[in-house]
Amino acid sequence: MNFPKFPDTQNRKGSAEDRGRVVRFPVSPAGPPEKTGWSLRQIGPGIVTGSANLDPSAVVTATIAGAAFAHSLFWVVILIVPFLLAIFSVTSRIGVETSQGLLDLVRENYGRKLAISGAVLTIITNLAVVIADIMAVSDALSILTGLSRMFFIAGTAFFVWYILVFQDYQKITRALVLLSLPLYLYVAAAVLTQPGIHNLLHDIFAPKMQATPEYAENIVALFGSFLTPYIIIWQTSSRSDPEHQHHQADSILSTGVTFVLACSIMLAASAVLHFPNAPDMTTRQAAEALRPAVGDWGPTVFAIGIIGSGMVALPVLVASMCFDLAQAAGWKSGLSEKPWEAKRFYVLISAAVFVAAGANYMRINPVTALYWSMILAGILLIPTLIFILIISNDRRIMKTVNTRWQNFWLGAAAGGAAAASLIYLRYELF
Repeated sequence: MNFPKFPDTQNRKGSAEDRGRVVRFPVSPAGPPEKTGWSLRQIGPGIVTGSANLDPSAVVTATIAGAAFAHSLFWVVILIVPFLLAIFSVTSRIGVETSQGLLDLVRENYGRKLAISGAVLTIITNLAVVIADIMAVSDALSILTGLSRMFFIAGTAFFVWYILVFQDYQKITRALVLLSLPLYLYVAAAVLTQPGIHNLLHDIFAPKMQATPEYAENIVALFGSFLTPYIIIWQTSSRSDPEHQHHQADSILSTGVTFVLACSIMLAASAVLHFPNAPDMTTRQAAEALRPAVGDWGPTVFAIGIIGSGMVALPVLVASMCFDLAQAAGWKSGLSEKPWEAKRFYVLISAAVFVAAGANYMRINPVTALYWSMILAGILLIPTLIFILIISNDRRIMKTVNTRWQNFWLGAAAGGAAAASLIYLRYELF
């Protein structure tokens, strides 16, 4: 399986006039990959992208949605499926056709100020998710060892910083992604709960919607967890290598993996967990959703899966938000660059990790932090979708513009996220 390359990891030092721009070289002397067929080499990135989309924040959000509202939010997951298909397909095409990242394109074609504004919103979202994911990983280590999670914050943050600055994070995360495989046991847990198919179908197609702030905030959180801005930008940038051929299977598999895992988590949680205020549950309580599949091993399996998914997502999150600002500002950047050759980029990485680690020493329930980071992601998702819509329809930039249906679903995703956010803010502010 090919793990998707992070933006600019194959850059080499260029001339002075190339400084700050994306310069790419083939990753191997081999010829271009086949354009047809369903080989693992071609569909692998789609599988990994779908798995990476279910980081600790997304896992906990799906758990909370299932525990709080049973099956009455399944319609949101089904509605998001065509959104994901359109977003993954369009962002992949943007990366392949332009060989540039999203905010690089915004800066070069629409102005530096607009690009920096977009980068700031993405950084706010990413930093909140980084803080929450470090909480999740340190809390999972606490479950495994019995020690306070405070003992693991510095080590977790240092490990993320070290592999970004001094190591090849792609090779390390290829191994770490295997640790996230226990999360697939949610599929078994969902099956073993033996949900009544007729009641399930009724709740999906005739859901019991609630006019409450909790119901509205769960919708926003689900939008944020499935359509997380960082995974969208990663999807664009990971396809910007000219060696990568756009393949529809990527989009289908990314969406399929995300959908199956999210539905399984919600289904398992709805059968096992019942909390009047689900965001206040502890990590150990959230792990009980795995009990139908693994019994008393639930917390251990959950902890291993959270460590794996968290340590896969964290380097991408940290480097992504720093790369976003570097793209918007036109700074030299890239994980293949030496720290002294891209000083501002690596200072940003160090500062982001330091701030996230410091915030983790606040006494906050990790589940609550994970959940609220997804609500923030859902609200700040809208500008990213607007950028994608504009760029993917600009014939000055793209060789192939969107189809009518792609524009419809992208517009519906932006409109749905905006509507859910406005309803939630109305409840909160008035």
